[in-house]
Amino acid sequence: MKPFLTFCAICCFIGIFKLPIEYYTFLRILVSIGALLVLYNTLSFKQHYFSIIFLVILILFNPVFPIYLYRKSLWIPIDTITGILFLLINFIEITEPKKEEEITEETSEPSIPIHRRTVSRDRIINPKKPKEE
Repeated sequence: MKPFLTFCAICCFIGIFKLPIEYYTFLRILVSIGALLVLYNTLSFKQHYFSIIFLVILILFNPVFPIYLYRKSLWIPIDTITGILFLLINFIEITEPKKEEEITEETSEPSIPIHRRTVSRDRIINPKKPKEE
């Protein structure tokens, strides 16, 4: 996924220059696919701030219902920021919360050989106290 996101960022930076309209259609499709991938990953790792950012990018660059700003001076900063965001998400390591691992490490018991283990159901407990005379 990292090479694809890098390719999306490079294409966004190339989109700053004056190019034919076909390139910008290709850029819309490419950035939309990249934003969908990032959106899926950020939602699965519960990083909602990146999810919101890439949802806005997906809406802005969608090829089905395109948003036309009609001026290149408006698209230049959008393409630049989008390219930087793709590079940022590319180099930031998305990790799962480590709460589950910490809990399992704390509750783990030291390893006792099987023949020395005692199982609680095998113990006989006399609930009555013996009479002392």
